[in-house]
Amino acid sequence: MSPQDQKPPSSSPLGFEQSMERLAKIVEQLERGDLPLEKSMELFEEGVRLSRLAQERLDGAQQRIERLLTVDSQGRARTAPFESTTNDDEEPPF
Repeated sequence: MSPQDQKPPSSSPLGFEQSMERLAKIVEQLERGDLPLEKSMELFEEGVRLSRLAQERLDGAQQRIERLLTVDSQGRARTAPFESTTNDDEEPPF
């Protein structure tokens, strides 16, 4: 197995783009069909986790955009302050 096929350390959360790149590599490996069942299951589970994380980040981004695009009954833009959902030490959601 090449170094790029190995999964990244779980201690450092991946950003959205990195998660999608890793997910693409997992799909590529699984589609080859040459892995033992146990390794295929590990990769599948990692892929499901990455997929869920990516969907959560997309949902969060969509909510933020919808708040920015909200208009009142006269067609004027409504604004609302963003609530921070991350700690200062955490990476932004996207």
